[in-house]
Amino acid sequence: MACKGCAVLLFGYIAFTFCKQISAFTDNDRFDCYPLGVGGAPTSTKCTNNNCIWKAKPNGAAKAMPECFYNTSIKYGYDVLPGQGSINNGKSRVVYLTRKSLLPENGVYANSMKNVSMDIEHQTESRLRITFRDATRKRFEVPVQTKFPKSKANVQNPSYMVTHEISNGHTFKVNRYDGKNEKAIFDTGVGALVLADQFLQISAKLESANCYGFGEHEHQTFMLDFNWSKFGMFSRDQPPGPGGNLYGVHPFYMCLESDGKAHGVLLLNSNAMDVTLQPLPAITFRTIGGVLDFYFFMGPTPADVINQYTELIGRTFMPPYWSLGFQLCRYGYNSLAKVKETVARMRQFDIPQDVQYGDIDYMDRQLDFTINPQKYQGLENYVREIKKDGIRYITILDPAISANETAGKYEPYDLGKKLDIFIKAHNSSEPLFGKVWPDLPNVVVDETRSWDFQVKYYRAYAAFPDFTHPNISAYWGKLIVDFHKRIEYDGIWIDMNEPASFVPGSVGACPRNNSLEEPPYLPAIFGSTIYDKTICMTARHWDCSLQYDMHSLYGWSQTEPTYHANAKGTGKRPLVISRSTYPSSGKHAGHWLGDNTSIWPHMKYSIIGMLEFGLFGIPYIGADICGFFQDTTEELCDRWMALGAFYPFSRNHNGKGYKEQDPGVFGAAFAKRSRDVLHIRYNLLPYLYTLFHESTVNGAPVVRPLFFEFASDKKTWNVDEQFMWGNSLLITPILRQNQNTSVVGYFPNATWFDYHTGKELEKLNRGKRVSLKVTKQTLIHLHVRGGTIMPTQNPANNTMFSRRNPMGLIIALNDQQKAQGKLFWDDGESIDTVGKSQYQHMNFSADKDTVRFILTKNGYSAANKFNFEHLKVFGTKMSPGTKLTVKNKNSVVKDAKCSIDKNGVLMITGLKLSLDKEHSVHWYQDTSSGCRISFSVITWLLCTCILGIV
Repeated sequence: MACKGCAVLLFGYIAFTFCKQISAFTDNDRFDCYPLGVGGAPTSTKCTNNNCIWKAKPNGAAKAMPECFYNTSIKYGYDVLPGQGSINNGKSRVVYLTRKSLLPENGVYANSMKNVSMDIEHQTESRLRITFRDATRKRFEVPVQTKFPKSKANVQNPSYMVTHEISNGHTFKVNRYDGKNEKAIFDTGVGALVLADQFLQISAKLESANCYGFGEHEHQTFMLDFNWSKFGMFSRDQPPGPGGNLYGVHPFYMCLESDGKAHGVLLLNSNAMDVTLQPLPAITFRTIGGVLDFYFFMGPTPADVINQYTELIGRTFMPPYWSLGFQLCRYGYNSLAKVKETVARMRQFDIPQDVQYGDIDYMDRQLDFTINPQKYQGLENYVREIKKDGIRYITILDPAISANETAGKYEPYDLGKKLDIFIKAHNSSEPLFGKVWPDLPNVVVDETRSWDFQVKYYRAYAAFPDFTHPNISAYWGKLIVDFHKRIEYDGIWIDMNEPASFVPGSVGACPRNNSLEEPPYLPAIFGSTIYDKTICMTARHWDCSLQYDMHSLYGWSQTEPTYHANAKGTGKRPLVISRSTYPSSGKHAGHWLGDNTSIWPHMKYSIIGMLEFGLFGIPYIGADICGFFQDTTEELCDRWMALGAFYPFSRNHNGKGYKEQDPGVFGAAFAKRSRDVLHIRYNLLPYLYTLFHESTVNGAPVVRPLFFEFASDKKTWNVDEQFMWGNSLLITPILRQNQNTSVVGYFPNATWFDYHTGKELEKLNRGKRVSLKVTKQTLIHLHVRGGTIMPTQNPANNTMFSRRNPMGLIIALNDQQKAQGKLFWDDGESIDTVGKSQYQHMNFSADKDTVRFILTKNGYSAANKFNFEHLKVFGTKMSPGTKLTVKNKNSVVKDAKCSIDKNGVLMITGLKLSLDKEHSVHWYQDTSSGCRISFSVITWLLCTCILGIV
């Protein structure tokens, strides 16, 4: 009886434990055990044969929710090899693992790595690296050069700790650690670690679902969707649209934890991959090659995370000053006459323009480094002429080089063959040929024929330069430098560099029954094959690297040689715009968000794209203003011009065959609105330029989400219809059709002033969503944050003239009557002015009655030619209506004037404060003479001001 009773108790305990496990399990705990691959769709039998659980999805469940999933009570992945001692600590070490036999050796799980090293590397106090490698053979690793100390094995006081679970299989956690407490931010005790030859998978439970990043995609919200969302990453010639993997690859995300602290995670892997986000919240990474190479950035602020990330991958390049001006482009001008007409229209309406582009229609048959001898005859002289008026020229270059030209007549192909720099076809010494834009010689293109017909009968065979080749400078660099001798371009726009091909794989065919071309698992990317719209995965680079591994690095590899060739050709600071990007592309290139469409949603999504690329370390970013595809409307283009005036990279561009959409084409009223909003941009260019300098120093995004400045305010975490320039300017655009009454913006708890009027936002509206009035005349809502100072310069029709104009400050005092700001200034175009100490840097500090100009660097020889001539102070407590006189010692300075308006804005004009000296401007009020102002240059020179009524 006793034994029988024990058996009953034991059975009851087992049943209780089982029921407890079942009751604790939810649909959010499902991790896909049967990824769709060569085994076809999962079935109940296939699932149980994989030692997994089959359960139908509930009605209405998300498509990505799996029906075959890992058993949560089993750890499928790897065991720790014996004899390693205790590993439950946070120190750098290598953990050796051996594969468990719970999963089959077929399908995506075939050719699994039997023995694995898990390298745990403490790089800095805030950066951790964890890499899984095959212990028996070397696999491809991304050749991006990362920066970290040579020896940091004994990091003092790290803000993280790695802990391990080794009973019944190995899992690990990355914890935030403050010396006492731990909090898991990446817990791999879910799903299964799989390390097969062409299928690597890891899952982790996250601390929160408040996460941002992964690219390049059209995300419809800035905060990532954890409702079983899946994002494929593999560079592709793909216009923005829902669900698509686009031009670049950025396997990086940042999360705000439940208490507002931030961390970031990078998977440095360039093979085709996807990530799945599920509501647990949890994440699953799957990639089909390379190694799992993770970096963790512990923040704890969003600014700290991006600082740590860009310290690893490299800071952004410093753009030339002119590149912050407004830019104009069109694919389909089709003649120099039309370009001249467009530029003349911009001048007619006095609309600022700093850059004119040449798209592929300036070329002869779309051949790189050529000019159409009929339609663009005289382009070289025209470019020289517009430079006299301050307009720069940017030329486009595609990587695809025509192979059908007469031998000895087309240097880009002849030299490439001579230097042997083209990517090779599989098992061949000859280049792989695709088809892109170059046309065959001696054909008449009938553009009314179908696209497929045109590709088949009109497009030339095209070879693809290997931009990792040791001779690439002697090839690509030479061609770019030589081309500048013909046409004096200022910047270079590199397009189609995914690399794109209009035929799948090659003009022949990719090898069949080859696992590189037909991998066992095809990640969630567009196309029925991995080589759709690009070249074969079996194509080889000079060092025998495979396109299978290098594909998403192609655009990245093109940016650096293009950047240096641009600098050599012009002798000035270069500007490169690249369509395809990868982590560290921002060191040498900016980016635009691709071939968008002239629709209202794409205008909104451009804000999200800007914010994401700021996280990715590419702050020189913008979208095609007014849209690329389809005809825009006057209302859409009007609102988009207002938003685009605040893109860091501000360019209006549209496609061939659609209506013109430059801001002069819609008539005088439209042109005035565009001119007015661009004048705001040009007025703030010194501030924008300073933000870019700061980004080169600490990685801080130029365009920032509100939570970047107000991370402790959870209401900012999902704001993606507003954004900030730096820490000062809050931008609230109008994003919907017929939105002519109001727009709602969120205002974090700070002092805010209307940029246009200086009127302070009511204190009761702080920390709230506020309805802002909109009329058809409203350009855009801008608010200046109290406590900040922005340097300004009077606008002109381009930066050549605006840089000659007087400078000023917008001083926004906070509740404590304090404000601070900075200015970086140089000649705007020389190479490495910081390294050569040829620049000015000035700090501004203000209180209720004084602003000080403090020089921290005085290295720009022409700084004495620039003067601060006016100050605008928001938030003064002085009353309007008093008179002002300015004196220098005992003499009245007649040019200095002062006024206070009804909104309490203090305006001081007529000053001449040189940029190469320190100053202090002081204002005060007494009963005898009203408001007095004194200012000094190095020493105090007392002046008296009596206020005048506005």
